[in-house]
Amino acid sequence: MSFITDPATKFDFQPHEFVPFKDKKVCEYVRSLSGKDLEKREDWWHPEFNVKVMMNPHPVLIATLFERLRAASEAGKSFTMILGNPEPDTYIPLAQLINYFGVDCSKVHLVAEDEWADENGNIAPITYEAGFAHSMIKYLYYQIDEKLRMPMENVHFPTNANIKDYSKIIDDITEGTGADIASTSPGWAGHMAFVDPIPEFIGSGDIEEWLNQPAQIVKLHPMTIMQNSLNGTFGQSGDIANVPPCAATIGPLDVMRAKERIEVHALATCGTFSSWQRMTSRLCTHGPITPYLPSSMLQTKKTQVYISEELAAPFECWEKVGY
Repeated sequence: MSFITDPATKFDFQPHEFVPFKDKKVCEYVRSLSGKDLEKREDWWHPEFNVKVMMNPHPVLIATLFERLRAASEAGKSFTMILGNPEPDTYIPLAQLINYFGVDCSKVHLVAEDEWADENGNIAPITYEAGFAHSMIKYLYYQIDEKLRMPMENVHFPTNANIKDYSKIIDDITEGTGADIASTSPGWAGHMAFVDPIPEFIGSGDIEEWLNQPAQIVKLHPMTIMQNSLNGTFGQSGDIANVPPCAATIGPLDVMRAKERIEVHALATCGTFSSWQRMTSRLCTHGPITPYLPSSMLQTKKTQVYISEELAAPFECWEKVGY
């Protein structure tokens, strides 16, 4: 008797119940895409939704934020940016460009798109080391020369006192026209900000109802907890018990109202080829528009998505790599 191991075969099964998006046909389709295939337009995309694959999207993100800010400043206009992840490698260079070119930021508004919260919905303070507002204030606001810096009242972040009115605050500071630019990046469960594929947002499943939801406090999807345990602010060590269970987040409404959206897909695990974002990127750009893939909402609006060449690389079963 001998064991037959070749040719190796596939094995058919249904995804685990906690997996938010399970359409096997769609998953097979997006797995087949790689490299410049990811720039191919889908029939349902908004005319100004575009995907670009490039070596390193990060400098382009920084340059875009800076150029939009500078143009508004030179025109004497107010400028509102919705910003996401604790991201010193974006914030510090952006502040350095502002300082180098002497850009007046007195009419600039910074808006943190989300913040951690405990199991009772109490939002973390700005002193929290892993916090979003903590990072934005420490590595962007305070890095801008004081003579160029926006007034502190132009820095907005979720708190226990304002979360119920956070979408209204964004609406008020933009005089109802929406933020000038919203910068995001998709999470493992497909989230945009902390708009996870969870019952609070999915609701009845109606797309319009979903897209019009405002800022709120939510209980995070388990995949979001796992993803963040691999991030630098939590030690990149899978310490899932150290990641807060809830968060305050802007709503789909706030992103949909923005005049421009930019999203970067370039996250790898600790600088390796391994990335939880590789499949998520494909689903959110080439999968259907659905609350089960929250970042897919960007397909309905003017949005520029940049995907790193590393994330756009093909992937398959690598037997000899194992675990």
